[in-house]
Amino acid sequence: MRAVTSLPYEITEEDHVRIPMSDGTVLSARIWRPVSSDTEPVPAILEYIPYRKRDLTAPRDSIHHPYLAGHGYACVRVDIRGTGESEGVLADEYLEREQLDAEEVLEWIAGQPWCSGDTGMMGISWGAFAALQVAARKPPSLRAIVISSFTDDRFADDMHYMGGCLLSDNVAESGTMFAYATLPPDPAVVGERWREMWLERLENCSLWIENWLGHQRRDDYWRHASVSENYSDVQVPVLASSGWADGYSNAVIRLLAHLDVPRRGLIGPWSHKYPHLGEPGPAIGYLQEVVQWWDHWLRGEENGAMDGPMLRTWMQESVPPSTSYEDRPGRWVGEATWPSPHVVPQELPLARHRLARPGEDVADEALTVSSPLSVGQFSGKWASYSAPPDLPYDQREEDGGSLVFDTDVLTERCEILGSPKVRLEVSADQPVAMVAARISDVAPDGRATRVTYGLLNLTHRDGHDEPAPMEPGERCAVEIELNAVAQAFPAGHRIRLSLSTSYWPLAWPPPTPALLSVHTGHSALELPVRPVAEPDELPARPFGEPEGAPPMSVTALTPGEQRWTVSRDLVDYQSALDIVKDAGTVRFDDLDLEVTRDVRERYSWVADDFCSPVAETAWDVTFARGDWVARSETRTRVSCTDTEFVIDAQLDGYDGARRIVSRNWHRRIPRDLV
Repeated sequence: MRAVTSLPYEITEEDHVRIPMSDGTVLSARIWRPVSSDTEPVPAILEYIPYRKRDLTAPRDSIHHPYLAGHGYACVRVDIRGTGESEGVLADEYLEREQLDAEEVLEWIAGQPWCSGDTGMMGISWGAFAALQVAARKPPSLRAIVISSFTDDRFADDMHYMGGCLLSDNVAESGTMFAYATLPPDPAVVGERWREMWLERLENCSLWIENWLGHQRRDDYWRHASVSENYSDVQVPVLASSGWADGYSNAVIRLLAHLDVPRRGLIGPWSHKYPHLGEPGPAIGYLQEVVQWWDHWLRGEENGAMDGPMLRTWMQESVPPSTSYEDRPGRWVGEATWPSPHVVPQELPLARHRLARPGEDVADEALTVSSPLSVGQFSGKWASYSAPPDLPYDQREEDGGSLVFDTDVLTERCEILGSPKVRLEVSADQPVAMVAARISDVAPDGRATRVTYGLLNLTHRDGHDEPAPMEPGERCAVEIELNAVAQAFPAGHRIRLSLSTSYWPLAWPPPTPALLSVHTGHSALELPVRPVAEPDELPARPFGEPEGAPPMSVTALTPGEQRWTVSRDLVDYQSALDIVKDAGTVRFDDLDLEVTRDVRERYSWVADDFCSPVAETAWDVTFARGDWVARSETRTRVSCTDTEFVIDAQLDGYDGARRIVSRNWHRRIPRDLV
């Protein structure tokens, strides 16, 4: 990324601005704005997240907020209540109070003398969720939003559940937020109140995993703040982006299809990163695109922001399997509208261990599979963060426990764009069963690179609101929609569909192993084929090189460690995936603040005991400046029986060497056809 030191506007920065809420709670904001806004008000852009503006997200914030401010905008970065230097307790995600706070913050911003009265919201992940959800509430000053890595459906397409299957990221993310909700404010900002504020968080924090496991079907808990409930609630222009390696790759094209406002979509090869920091590369000049968007929608400039295709996406070329890539080869393609008339569904019937040609008659026979728990150990993370390497590895070992269907060797290049679908007629010998469907690119030497996948808890075959047990032995038709993707399969390769009845540790397995029968005469894979001859419809102006403001000064004091280890003991048949995300100790030089972070995740199981899986997360975070040392240690462990999930959690807060809070949780939650 190119650091830009000369920008159109000289800026000023305020590190800690207090914004009062109607219930008396005060939120903390950091504001960058043009010096000239003292006399010439400018539009304002809000980023609203719980990840600590003063330290943990400060390096990223320092790249894009001063850059946008230097182009004539007031950038306001607010910590959600209960995080950073904002008062209160963070009790769960996307609560009504959180969204009311956001509306009040926007009202406060619009009323400041340096603001023109027009606002926008931007963000990635939680910040994008917030922007989209608040947009649906129609605050009067909000004119447009810019969002990355988000969802419009909190149950069907978030890190909690997928196809009605419980994701292990549900546990991992609950561990993340357990830590963030229990970190202390900085006494250099809030003074001696820091301990009182911290104790309030430690003593009143809730166990988020209990909330999330307590809602195993799509009920009102998940409908709240799911924009898919009524897309027409969003009445402002939307610039939406994500990456094919991210877990949030689907919502961009859903918004393009369902919103009725000016909108543009951008999907690159990236993991869970902003596009100007995108990994795998190529990263792009995303902030230039954002400035152009704001200039058009907040300033009224006719600058071509809406020219070109509705969707721009990276058509990925074939690559060997790897858990990380520095760059993904490919090219940018564009679609003027979405759904695109260029994308043609092509149905490949399932035959005996092969994908038949379109229109080919296929005999009706039952093929059976009952996968071992080891299928899934090379599945990677639901959402890749590119650290540690967390993409899926070679699928051949996974395919050994799966039903596999291959095409003939391709005689010509095939490109797909969109969401493949697998339509199956199946029967199972258990009332609760699942299907994991994977598409892989198989090279001539046999190496199999996973392209996309989808999951379905078969009890959710008719919807996520009212799941129903399978009737053992009874045939039924189901459809699995796989994650959207743009992928080229070269001539000489094969396209593979793999079906398994487990996919741990990416998704929690059913309570008992199931024997699944797939009936070939009524089953098919549907590929969204984009004919190679179609024009790419790209604008004349290509993306610029990534750029931003110079990042803040951070010094690494002790090195971190990143590991991703799969192990198997052939004596007692214990297996595990161990993930180490140790960030070491860094000093935020301008703050004279040292932060140490060590994160561990472990997903274990024994042989093919479907009640043996255990998911564990551990976070240790320490803040230090001189004699001030504050440490939060959190632990979460989720195990199961055939009828319950069992949660054990611990929280310890240390003021120096003295433990000031110690709390323990033990919860048992009935399994609801999961």
